Amino acid sequence: MTFRPDLDLFPLLAGVLAALTCGLLGNFLVLRKLSLMGDAISHAVLPGLVIAFLVSSSRNPMVMVCGAAVAGLATVVLIELVKTLGRVEPGAAMGVVFSVFFALGVLLIERAAVRHIDLDADCVLYGQLELLHWYGAPATWVGLWSMQTVEAVPRQVWLLAGMFAAAVVFVGLFYKELRIAAFDPALATSQGVHAGAMHYALMLLVAAATVAAFEAVGSILVIAMLIAPAATARLLTDRLSVQIGASLVAALLASSSGYLSATAIPGLFDAPSVSAAGSMTVAAGALLTLVVFVSPSHGVLARALRRRKLSHATQIDNLLAALLRAREAAHPSAQATPPHHAPAVRMAMRSGLVREAPAGPDLTDAGLIRAQQVVRRHRLWESYLVEDAGLRPDHVHAVAEQLEHVPVTPTKKHRLDPHGRPIDPLSHASEDADADQNP
Repeated sequence: MTFRPDLDLFPLLAGVLAALTCGLLGNFLVLRKLSLMGDAISHAVLPGLVIAFLVSSSRNPMVMVCGAAVAGLATVVLIELVKTLGRVEPGAAMGVVFSVFFALGVLLIERAAVRHIDLDADCVLYGQLELLHWYGAPATWVGLWSMQTVEAVPRQVWLLAGMFAAAVVFVGLFYKELRIAAFDPALATSQGVHAGAMHYALMLLVAAATVAAFEAVGSILVIAMLIAPAATARLLTDRLSVQIGASLVAALLASSSGYLSATAIPGLFDAPSVSAAGSMTVAAGALLTLVVFVSPSHGVLARALRRRKLSHATQIDNLLAALLRAREAAHPSAQATPPHHAPAVRMAMRSGLVREAPAGPDLTDAGLIRAQQVVRRHRLWESYLVEDAGLRPDHVHAVAEQLEHVPVTPTKKHRLDPHGRPIDPLSHASEDADADQNP
């Protein structure tokens, strides 16, 4: 695909600006577990847009923003009322309110069609990026750096640029307040931050961003960009400042690659280009799916590797504990490795914890230290389960077998476990007992 400034510059700018604006605001929706709120507002502002359009008979940005702001505020208030008075969970309240508002908006669009007013559902859902083409643009990139380019920028792009600037200023000025209100609204209120005011201000800005984007890119892309970039970034980091930066990068990648793919990929199969807004949405979903698998901290592969590592460590611990208990009991024949320990023996040998001996696998010095730690934790857990949790001594071994891999700090001085064995393996008492059995 060849990028053409006359056909692609302003549509791409509109898509990128809409994605960046929604991606920035979406961080606080995701953190507050209000991802569905973006969907609700983007649908619920529809009646406000249509009423404003019916009243003014134009797409004047200020009129449309005012209509959407009123509808967005009404949506937030009604959701809170339904949630509080109806005693339903937030997702159900959002679903009820935005469904009713969206249906009302569709009915009003049909009414507008009867009056021959240029407003349709496709415009609201998919946008009209093709109307942003710049016919008569300079043939070279050098020619774009002129006042002619500035004068040719469509109002949709200017509106989206203004919304992105407003979102940046809002987040920059109220970053501390937004952060504390997102994680702990009650603490925010106790610190003098009005969490409710922050909530409504954020919702109004989300509504305004929805309105700014609906004509150019449509509400489908807005819904995706309010959630996907922030969710993608959330999987990559646990720091809010880093998450915001990562969400902007994700929004930029998804919007630019999605726009370019809308023409390039169908062209490989001699097919016509597809909806640019839809392609951007698919790109955002594909990026999120990729990060779900490859995220170094929360990804599927990382979790699988951690589980595998934990499983191997558990097998090795069980083997080392079995060998140490055999040594404590002074039964060399007990060192023979059960069949289910064979893989653990190989792993322990590679780690230098076990060595081959005439009687079978035996502990190295490093293996002995680790085995003592495992057995000590096991017996400390048994003591806790009997003395503090009230379990019977013959019911605690299986539970302690699972808990022995969890570090524990004793709060009491224990010398013997509930079965009379020394808490510290191979202690003097145990060695004395071994000497009595093997004079």
